[in-house]
Amino acid sequence: MHFIVAFFLIQFAQSAMQTADRLPKWESFFKYARYYVFALLAIYYIARQPESFTWVWNLSLLGLLWIFYKEDDFKPIRTTIQSIVPFVGVSMLSDFFELVFPKFHATYEDVFGMAILFAWIFCFVIWFYARKQQKILMQERRDRLRDEEIAREQKQSLEYLVAERTRELTRQKEELQKAIEELKATQNQLIQSEKMASLGELTAGIAHEIQNPLNFVNNFSEVSAELCQELEEEIDKVDIPADDKDYIKGIISDLSQNQQKITHHGKRADSIVKGMLQHSRASSGEKEPVEVNALADEYMRLAYHGLRAKDKEFNATLVTDFDPAIGTVNVLPQDLGRVFLNLFTNAFYAVSEKKESLRKPAGRAITNPKLKLLPKNSIINCISGCRIMELACRST
Repeated sequence: MHFIVAFFLIQFAQSAMQTADRLPKWESFFKYARYYVFALLAIYYIARQPESFTWVWNLSLLGLLWIFYKEDDFKPIRTTIQSIVPFVGVSMLSDFFELVFPKFHATYEDVFGMAILFAWIFCFVIWFYARKQQKILMQERRDRLRDEEIAREQKQSLEYLVAERTRELTRQKEELQKAIEELKATQNQLIQSEKMASLGELTAGIAHEIQNPLNFVNNFSEVSAELCQELEEEIDKVDIPADDKDYIKGIISDLSQNQQKITHHGKRADSIVKGMLQHSRASSGEKEPVEVNALADEYMRLAYHGLRAKDKEFNATLVTDFDPAIGTVNVLPQDLGRVFLNLFTNAFYAVSEKKESLRKPAGRAITNPKLKLLPKNSIINCISGCRIMELACRST
């Protein structure tokens, strides 16, 4: 019976505490303890001295109980281990009386036997109850682990769904932000187009209003020039002193030159007005034969006078060197005119800013900068100017 109890204690401790996985150091101890129990059982039957071996069994059981109570690793199974204590105590008490008081033991041998039997039954009941509780706890543990696994899977699933939803919301936000930016850009373009359309209408109206008196100026200047020529011819027919005739011819020559200047500048103003009208109209999309040199000259002067209207102090000498070989080219005049206008406007701004940058450090006045227009059949390898790297430009 002692062998069964010892074997049960070792087996129960290994199974309940799962020493193979959780307590490997005690797994080795219990393996050798099992060998020790089997060795005692073999010696017990070979030596055939039950009295002496009974105390060896009792001391071995006490040693196991002491280890279980001493080590904190076995705290979860101490309640079950306590069920062995009555059996070990009654067994040792019976063996003690049998050894010291044999007559007393013989008289109450049945009592000791019943006590050992009840201790054994108590041990079995406690073990059965503990085993049942252990199964319940293990089932609860398995259920808890399963619930934790389910909760972990659900958490992972929810995290994945949240991540997917977050990515979707981020993508939608980016698309919405992009759409808003495009809408703002379109709105700005529409506002700018509306402003340009209004400006074009205003420019066209002003140009039309200027065109009529300008036509009168040009027409009457040409008529006046013809009248001066006729007057000079008629003076030759009149008999007057030579000195008076020369004086009158000088006056008529001055009047003729003045009329020629009026005609020249009137035509220039007429070309500027026409350029304003052409710039305010939308492009037809059809190419037309255009004098590139004349178009460039018109828009250069239009840009110049536009800047002069904004800054009265600005002035520049306009130097042109046109290439007659360019001649007429099939282009979109409105579009090419806008290109020329932007280029010349930027050039005038650069000239003005360069003028200011040179005047400030030295305190000197620079009142007559130059803008050169050289539309030769050449390629400009590099450009120098305000806010542009200073490099030498060369034509090829």
